[in-house]
Amino acid sequence: MRFLIQIVRKYPFSLFCILLVWVLSLAPYFPETPLDDVVFIDKWTHLVMYGGTCTVIWWEYLRHHDILNRSKLLLTLVGMILLGGVMELLQAYCTTTRSGEWLDFWADSIGVLLGYIVGLLMNACYFHRR
Repeated sequence: MRFLIQIVRKYPFSLFCILLVWVLSLAPYFPETPLDDVVFIDKWTHLVMYGGTCTVIWWEYLRHHDILNRSKLLLTLVGMILLGGVMELLQAYCTTTRSGEWLDFWADSIGVLLGYIVGLLMNACYFHRR
C-alpha cells in the first residue's frame, strides 16, 4: 500500500495521462470536429497521446531521481508499447463501437519511441545543467 502511495505522489501526471489514454481509447463515441478532415487524424491522435504520455513519464522521473535507471525506463518503454497493443485488442474484442487496428498500434508505438527520444534529450539537458 505504501508503495502505491509513493507512486501516486511521484507520478500523478503520468498516471493521469495513462488513465486518459484508457478513457479516450475505450470511449464509445466522439463528436465530429473540423479536424476530422485531416488525413490520418486518428493516427496522429494515437501518436500524440502515447508520445505525450511517455514524455510526461520522463519529466516526472527526472524530477524525482538523481540517477538515470535505464532498465526502469526501458521497462516503461516496453510497458507503454504493450499498453498500446492491449488497448487495440480491447477495442477490437470488448467494444462494439471501436475497432482495433494494426496502424493504430504502430502509431502508438511510434509515439512511444518519439516520447522516449524526447525523454533522452530532456535527460541530456537536465544532467548537462547539473
